[in-house]
Amino acid sequence: MTRHSALVNGLSLAALSLVLASCVQTEKVFVEIPSYENPPTAAAGFLGYTNSGSKQPVCGNCHIGQYGEWKNTRHARAWDDLQASGHASESCEQCHTVGANGNFVTETMVAFQATRDDRYHDVQCESCHGPGLEHVTNPDATQPLATLVVGTDLTSGCGECHQGTHTPFVEEWSASRHSNTTNHAQENPACIACHEARGIFAAWGIDANYIEKDDTEVIPITCPVCHDPHDPKNTKQLRFPIDVPNVETNLCMKCHHRRAEPDPTSSRGPHSPQGPLLIGEGVGWIPPNFQYPTTQIVGTHGTTANPRLCATCHVSRLQVTDEATGDFVFQATGHLFKAIPCLDSNGKPTTNDDCDLTERTFDACAAVGCHTPVSARSALVVARGRIQSLADQISNLLDQVPPSEFVTGDDLITTAEGARFNRDLGELGGSPIHNPFLVEALLTASIQELKTQYGLQLPADLVLDNILGTSK
Repeated sequence: MTRHSALVNGLSLAALSLVLASCVQTEKVFVEIPSYENPPTAAAGFLGYTNSGSKQPVCGNCHIGQYGEWKNTRHARAWDDLQASGHASESCEQCHTVGANGNFVTETMVAFQATRDDRYHDVQCESCHGPGLEHVTNPDATQPLATLVVGTDLTSGCGECHQGTHTPFVEEWSASRHSNTTNHAQENPACIACHEARGIFAAWGIDANYIEKDDTEVIPITCPVCHDPHDPKNTKQLRFPIDVPNVETNLCMKCHHRRAEPDPTSSRGPHSPQGPLLIGEGVGWIPPNFQYPTTQIVGTHGTTANPRLCATCHVSRLQVTDEATGDFVFQATGHLFKAIPCLDSNGKPTTNDDCDLTERTFDACAAVGCHTPVSARSALVVARGRIQSLADQISNLLDQVPPSEFVTGDDLITTAEGARFNRDLGELGGSPIHNPFLVEALLTASIQELKTQYGLQLPADLVLDNILGTSK
């Protein structure tokens, strides 16, 4: 028998509710309860399930909230999914059971690998937090915390399982800009809310506990920043939805919506305006003559025709097969976050950005059925050419504007400053994809206003109709 300040093994959730309802005291109430079943010695302190049939971990007897969320995740059915996959093998079991993968235990023969006991089926609490025996024996003295850090060279964290040719999440993430740990913005108080893991948690109101919480070393945007290890309320256990066209609640847009409009106190151009640009709200400098026929747009990436919004293109799976044999080679997970990535000689997405459009894959563009890869490539060529031509025209006109029209800190956005902002917006790499129609309209209206405001001459052959995507 043991004494605990919270219920441990053997007490049902219903009974727990009755106990809590009957408590009127504010101090701790200690209850004598039967002890949990001691794990086999070979399990090395891993407790596993209280009851394999009900899939309730020993940890869940006290940590009821986390258990209530976890039981609806794919981690809670990892063993059954493996058995139903048609290719179950012992080599897969370490990532579908409780063991050394995911936590800081260095021995490999622990928990399921050591005992073959079904109490260690599935990816349970201890898979990430480590063995719980010492904690339940002395809860106040020990607290097994999970890590927020991931990496291809680590023997802990999400990357121990989420890697390899079939699930190369950590390999791709490690090559992405989300893994950057050398960005000065990660130490700038004005920037950490989107560039450093703890800063993001603070900005999003997430009070998570983890080993590195009080460390001073920079933590980049790791898996648990975007994915909630416990809660499956959003697809892929994301902390916020990806199908909502709202910069405050869409996961990607919560950060990718900075400086989408000109700031009269700064001469800096757009920073990360992708979210507002995609949905066409609160973006760019709006000239006095601006007219944008939103009801006549043939199509745009920010409508219900593209329900996954940013993720449709930026987190797209791609299976690579051998051209000669058709055999599986690689499963890209989209965690390079490249919408139209360059491919290597084997057809594998890379981080290279210098390749020609013919060396990129446009398969993600065909995901919702609006494009084929070929038509998407053709549309991008046209949009890029048109928008760059208009941006170049604005640059030529701005060269003719008096320097007095560019004054920072006067609480005023002049026509020249606004047109410059729109030009910079158009020249961002993704703008001809995110919303080519809106960008074209902003640029043509800016040119018209530069002509009107400063009496500038326009080339006779310059077409200022919005020709990219509106119907007449």
